[in-house]
Parts: sequence; structure tokens; C-alpha cells
Amino acid sequence: MPLSRDALLILDRLAEGRPTPPHLLPVEEVRQLARAFAELNGDPVPVAKVQDRKIPGLAGEIPIRIYWPRDLHPDERIPVTLYFHGGGWVVCGLDTHDSYCRRFANAAQCIVVLVDYRLAPEHRFPAAVDDCYAALKWLKDNAPHLGADRRKIAVAGDSAGGNLSTVMCLKSRDLNGPPVCAQALIYPVADHWDAGYASYSENAEGYGLTRDFMKWFWQHYLGDDGDRRHPYASPLRASFLANLPPALVITAEYDPLRDEGHAYADRMEEAGNIVMRKQYPGQIHGFFGYSAMTGDADDAMQTVAKFLNRVWAVL
Repeated sequence: MPLSRDALLILDRLAEGRPTPPHLLPVEEVRQLARAFAELNGDPVPVAKVQDRKIPGLAGEIPIRIYWPRDLHPDERIPVTLYFHGGGWVVCGLDTHDSYCRRFANAAQCIVVLVDYRLAPEHRFPAAVDDCYAALKWLKDNAPHLGADRRKIAVAGDSAGGNLSTVMCLKSRDLNGPPVCAQALIYPVADHWDAGYASYSENAEGYGLTRDFMKWFWQHYLGDDGDRRHPYASPLRASFLANLPPALVITAEYDPLRDEGHAYADRMEEAGNIVMRKQYPGQIHGFFGYSAMTGDADDAMQTVAKFLNRVWAVL
């Protein structure tokens, strides 16, 4: 279908005051833009409690932010979602995704733990993977202290965060690590930009996230000597995709990442995993966060919440 009216309005807002394409800007300027565009996420909705903490990681402490949807009884345990923010492994953090996680906690009625993993290019692959896995292990050990049920730990994330979410499922499976019960992947990065998917050509320019911007992200994440074939960087390069938790894959029609999201869903399904998928026609990459601009953001949030609650209900 044609580009939606909401998507057109979002693109107009993103273009305001930005004459230079972001892939031609220094990293810090792109980070400033990401912080400025967080206003499109809407006003932060109230939750019962928010707490900032630091947890141990391989290279020092990792900041996290925890959201509780309601006050819990002392012996109550509810599901929990470990959330990894998008931003191409280079930009964004706790504040840019604060509104996401508040809405997520309320929609799914679960505790949400947002991870402020190390960013590239200061910390290239696999620094982000290491931090996210450290957070997963910490959550398993500390879930009861948060009021969380360690049997009901899900992972979720948008874009690069979707990449890290599914990488956590792969790594935990490979290392017999903390069990993950579900994965919600919102327009995930599943393969390197040079893999040849048609959506990279069809949506190369004009829809917010561009092919050149993805090249910029990958260059900063991997550097000149990084292995783009490593399955913890490009999950679609994994030779074995069986024995993964149930997955929801959300894609946007006008997104360079659309086809790799479809391909990863196909590969998981072919390997015998439970996979649900939903594509948003007329939408662009990033719409999930823009609740102030499009109703599709709330619809997608409810889709994720319903998926997770269906999984949690049978555990």
C-alpha cells in the first residue's frame, strides 16, 4: 500500500532542521539527533515505580533501568522482559527509550529491565552482546528480588535491539545459559547490509532509515576487521536455528530491514520454532516508538503484549 499519512508526517518531522544526511555526520551529532527525536515517542506514561541501577559486566558496571507496572505483594512474582534499545548499536540509551518501556510495562503488565549496553565505535562488537548477556544472567539470579518470575523471562528490542534480543536466545542456547521463554523482535537487524535483500534496494532512500545509514552503523559496530558472518552479529548466518523460544517478528513495509526480518522468521519456522509475525503496511522503520505520531505504535505494542502474555500463560 502507499506510504501511510502517519509515516509521511513522521518523515517530515525527522527532516526538519536536518539538511545533512546522518551518515555524513560525526557520531556525537547523530546521538544528539536521536535524543532530540525522542520527543516523537510521546509523553512518558506513569508506572508504579522506576529505578536506575548498575549491575556487574565483563568490562565494568552496566547501567539498567527497571520499570514496575504496579505495586506487588511481598510474595508476588510476575513476568519480566529484558529490553534492548535500538539505535544501530551506536546511538540511543536509557532516556531515548524510557517511554517505550513505560508503555511496555503497562501494556504487558510485566516488569521491564532496559539495558544501557556499551555503544560502538568506542566499544565494538561483541561489547554490546557481552553486556546484554551479562544482564540476562544477572536477571536470572536476581529476578525474585525484583518481584519477577525467573521462569518467565522474555527478551525484546527494536532494530539493533531486536538483533541483540535474538542473539541472546542463540547465545543462551549455545552456552546452556539462562532460559529465555519468548523473543519479541521489532524490525530486527538480522543480517549484514551487504546480504542483497530486495528491501535494501526498494527502500534505500526516502524512508528515514537509509541503506547508507545502515552501512554507517555496521561500519561503526564491526570496524574494518569485524566478522559480519558471525552469528552473534548476523543471526541469519547461524547454521543452526532450532531450539529457540517462541518468536514474534514485527516488520514495516517501507524499511530496508523488512526482508531480513521475514527471512529470519522463515528460518526459525523452518527449524521447528513457533513464530508469529506481523507486518505494518505503509509504515517505516522506527514507527514502534513514535506513539505521539501514529496509532500503529500502540497497536504494535499491544501486539507484543498479547504475544508475551499468551506465552506466559502456559508456563
